[in-house]
Amino acid sequence: MDPAPPTRNDRRRLTHVDRAGRPRMVDVSAKPATPRRAVAEALVAMGPATLQLVVDGTSAKGDVLMVAELAGVMAGKRTSELIPLCHPVPLTDLVVSATPDRQAGGVRVRAEAATTAQTGVEMEALTAASVAALTVYDMVKGVEKGVEIRWVRLLEKTGGKSGEWHRQPDPAEGPDARPASRGPRRPAVPKRGAPRPRAK
Repeated sequence: MDPAPPTRNDRRRLTHVDRAGRPRMVDVSAKPATPRRAVAEALVAMGPATLQLVVDGTSAKGDVLMVAELAGVMAGKRTSELIPLCHPVPLTDLVVSATPDRQAGGVRVRAEAATTAQTGVEMEALTAASVAALTVYDMVKGVEKGVEIRWVRLLEKTGGKSGEWHRQPDPAEGPDARPASRGPRRPAVPKRGAPRPRAK
């Protein structure tokens, strides 16, 4: 059964909606600029043969992981141009990693954004993870049309009025699910002819 639609009073509590129900950008002029950080994750699920192409770097379009990481960084820096009511945020750091994960059955994307500003960077991290995941799909869709983006989700955020928030582990993912805390980054891409890093 679908949940009941939000009442008018509920809608008024949304920060991007004014009392008349019109969309608005939140005024943050009275807020101090403070350090803020956010981490988001996406999972791109694919078959074992397709994942092996990604690991080996033999996709027809080139290095899937490197292109996805670059796409994520580019997108994260332009979040306010993609999401209508987002503030332009001066990012001080944005790291995107795309890592093959055999246990999860695909490529796990992790995006971490940081700033010192009057508003947070959750949307920058989520946008970076989303576009990196879409890029993985684009790079392998010629081999497997059934590739799925299983989720795009915020793992943690720090700073600002609401303080820290951390996603609780999902029991459905098993005991080996990656925690929200800072994880290892993908090793540098080896020189041509060198063996590729192996998936988990």
